[in-house]
Amino acid sequence: MLHTAVQVAEEAAEHASSGISPVMLGVLAFGGFVVALLATFAFRNASNKH
Repeated sequence: MLHTAVQVAEEAAEHASSGISPVMLGVLAFGGFVVALLATFAFRNASNKH
């Protein structure tokens, strides 16, 4: 049964193309991390009371 599930998953992976290159996926992921870093950095001093 496990062999059948693996075979079906492999066939699905062969036929499925995401349409995005791995390099572009990496660039998008890096951009998302930079945006998250900037959002975190924007609130770096929020806990200080004046």
